Amino acid sequence: MGKRRHSEHSSRSDKGHNVEPLYGKNSPWDPLNQPAFDRRDQSYVRKIKPQNANQSRLLDAMAQHNLVVAVGPAGTGKTYLAITAAVEALEAGRVDRIILSRPAVEAGETLGFLPGDLQEKMSPFLRPLYDALNDRMGGKRLKQYMAEGAIEIAPIGFMRGRTLNNAFVVIDEAQNCTYAQIKMLLTRLGWHSTMVLTGDPDQSDLLEGVSGLGDVARRLEAVSGVAVVRLTDQDIVRHPLVASMLGVL
Repeated sequence: MGKRRHSEHSSRSDKGHNVEPLYGKNSPWDPLNQPAFDRRDQSYVRKIKPQNANQSRLLDAMAQHNLVVAVGPAGTGKTYLAITAAVEALEAGRVDRIILSRPAVEAGETLGFLPGDLQEKMSPFLRPLYDALNDRMGGKRLKQYMAEGAIEIAPIGFMRGRTLNNAFVVIDEAQNCTYAQIKMLLTRLGWHSTMVLTGDPDQSDLLEGVSGLGDVARRLEAVSGVAVVRLTDQDIVRHPLVASMLGVL
């Protein structure tokens, strides 16, 4: 009897909550329409303070150089700081648009066919960038900028032949790009633009020896005008266990 009451109570409680499924009825998943983006907008105008010396170096490098390569382990703030610099440049009028790109490489498993148009197909891969953008400018403004084209999703496979002028370009998870892909991306840089490549050479989802990020970073360190910022386990700002685990894994 007690179990039945508990079951009925749970059923009534579930019906009482407005629970939205991950996939809407007859529509592909879209991170911009998830409940997380419907919450009250955060104070996106707040200033981001670097948590350590290397994060400070990265912020300075993005302010002073047109091409920055940020390499380091997970949790060091590479992507978040790159998005922060991109949003600040857009808000200040130094660039006309933000261009986001990330390899469509799955982490060890195949999800199969993804429904929807190009933006909807790329959405699951770009979710970390959407999260950072939402935190920096709020969900409503993010949707507005994307509708206006001020924030553009540009798959790496479609970047050849483009010249990216007046833009802040963020290439995330670059460790999943080959040497040829990174070389192609770097040569897209146009006038009055900043490009930031972020990645962790030790966490590539490509076959061993295929990733080109480590080689590119080493070669670019000798190029004047290019900043290569290397973060370490000491710069991790996630849970302290992340740094401890990476030290033994």
